[in-house]
Amino acid sequence: MADETESIRRKMVAELNSEATERELLEQKHGQVWNTEELTADFEVTGFMAPFVLVIRKSDRKRGMLFFQHSPRYYFDFTQ
Repeated sequence: MADETESIRRKMVAELNSEATERELLEQKHGQVWNTEELTADFEVTGFMAPFVLVIRKSDRKRGMLFFQHSPRYYFDFTQ
């Protein structure tokens, strides 16, 4: 089955990773930022479709998504 979002997501991945940003700058731009260990402490991961990760927040069971960049690997901009 064809993924109609693949070309859009590939473009987003390329843009995010062409400007891989350190944690402090991501926090200034997006608020809270998680590394992989912090992500698994706060969320259950239910799926990946780069540059998105689908999650359930453990504290309140809210479903949402985060963006992520590959290197350094950080997750940010939680939205429901």
